[in-house]
Amino acid sequence: MKRVLIVFFIIVLAVITATATVNDEMSIALLVNGNLGDKSFFDSAAGGMKMMEERLGAEIKIIEMNYNPGEWEPTLDDISSSGIYDLIIVGTWPMVDILTRIAPYYPDVKYIIFDARVNFTAGDPDNIYAINYKQNEGSFMAGALAGLVTKKADLRYTNPGVDKIGVLGGTNTPITNDFIIGYIEGARYVNSEATVFVSYAGAWDDPVKGKELSRVMYSNGADVVFNVAAKTGNGIFSAAKEMDRYSIGVDSDAQLLYSKSNPAIVEHILSSMLKDVGLSLYLSVEKYQRGELDFGQNESLGLKENVVGLAMNRYFTAFLKENPVIKKELEAIREKIIAGKIEITTAFGKSNEEIDQIIDNARP
Repeated sequence: MKRVLIVFFIIVLAVITATATVNDEMSIALLVNGNLGDKSFFDSAAGGMKMMEERLGAEIKIIEMNYNPGEWEPTLDDISSSGIYDLIIVGTWPMVDILTRIAPYYPDVKYIIFDARVNFTAGDPDNIYAINYKQNEGSFMAGALAGLVTKKADLRYTNPGVDKIGVLGGTNTPITNDFIIGYIEGARYVNSEATVFVSYAGAWDDPVKGKELSRVMYSNGADVVFNVAAKTGNGIFSAAKEMDRYSIGVDSDAQLLYSKSNPAIVEHILSSMLKDVGLSLYLSVEKYQRGELDFGQNESLGLKENVVGLAMNRYFTAFLKENPVIKKELEAIREKIIAGKIEITTAFGKSNEEIDQIIDNARP
């Protein structure tokens, strides 16, 4: 009889464990206020969702809301009211006001917003966790790379004696300008003679326009153009190939993305400034699963957390091996930033006039 009871309790325990596992399975939705296929920002977020599915056993859903702001609020409301999702993830600053209006109506739903800051002191709901990034740190590294490259006369795709670089932004916003200011300061930290062309495309999904604008910068002497324009900036890479110049990708590793589909382009990409949205989302959801994610706060991630920085793939590693002076300088700069020995200006809290002055002072 004792043996039967032991077997019975083992079976019951197994059923309880299995039931708990099912009940504990997370259901997570990512609402993209744009479209996938940008090979950078939103694709990185989608990659993080796949990691959650594969490593954490989460049920995931990715919903593309397109670039029409009129679709964003009703979609978020519908998904929140569905009762399906434990956690809903949205991104970028235009979603802040929408999220802080919707979230109070669904206190049992938890939200993560990335690449945005929430003013929680104003009484915003405590079921939101906000991730923002020190993109100015990563862009400082990208600028330092560009500044060192344009100064080095013996590189294949540079203009000897012409220390000019460029950057293409999507739209003129604080986050975009945080990238641009970091890039300018990084370039001029290593090369006081460097000047920087700055252009805004006014769109995030127009690679044809991105190509046209970057060709203008290359035609005017830029050795390197940095992409801060998502899918629009993908046009930079083909322009760099056609003009025999260099480029730097953003958010995702552009060299790995193009390595199979268009290897000729890869040769013209130095590296990419990773803002690893996917990794930051995965790590946050991992903490949420453990019950350790503190909602009602902002968290800022940078070089120290390995969420931003230059993509150290096989191509860039080989480039640094061929150029040990550049490698040594970049490593020293990274260490100084993490140690707080280099102070990098941020666009947040600065007026439009102050930002314009920084940009204008760097132009050729």
